[in-house]
Amino acid sequence: MGLKPDHWIRKMALEQRMIEPFADSQVRDGVISYGVSSYGYDIRVADEFKIFTNVYSAVVDPKHFDPKSMVDYKGQVCVIPPNSFALARTIEYFRIPRQVLTICLGKSTYARCGIIVNVTPFEPEWEGYVTLEISNTTPLPARIYANEGIAQVLFFEADEVCTTSYADKKGKYQKQESIVLPKL
Repeated sequence: MGLKPDHWIRKMALEQRMIEPFADSQVRDGVISYGVSSYGYDIRVADEFKIFTNVYSAVVDPKHFDPKSMVDYKGQVCVIPPNSFALARTIEYFRIPRQVLTICLGKSTYARCGIIVNVTPFEPEWEGYVTLEISNTTPLPARIYANEGIAQVLFFEADEVCTTSYADKKGKYQKQESIVLPKL
């Protein structure tokens, strides 16, 4: 990276619009923290959710996901039913440079409550709002707080750019503007 990791993130966010909106420091006063951290960036969850429901006794099939399995919800606090999950999106819009790959991990505050956040890597030249999968592994309802931290993105810069980027492949989740359900 050349620069200290937090300085590199600030530089990339400002010069290449890698993260918008961008919190230049860690915000933590009375909220689950978000913003620049030592080696990454803590992302926030927006107030839009799709909560899984099995009202129609559907089978979860990634090749044929039934959108009726999800209930749309908008609000400052989302309650995920026991042993269920919700999809959400980030507040931040990402534009990943060609020489960068990210890994995203859930924040420990949620993990310590049995709430697991799963996000796949952001590949080189992927762009969009991140769709988050938030699992409640507990037998109790679980609260998720909108506009607060939900996961941390770690950035890895390669010595050379990749041969084929996500944009080159015309990836199916490129330039997401909302919560995107699974698709082939």
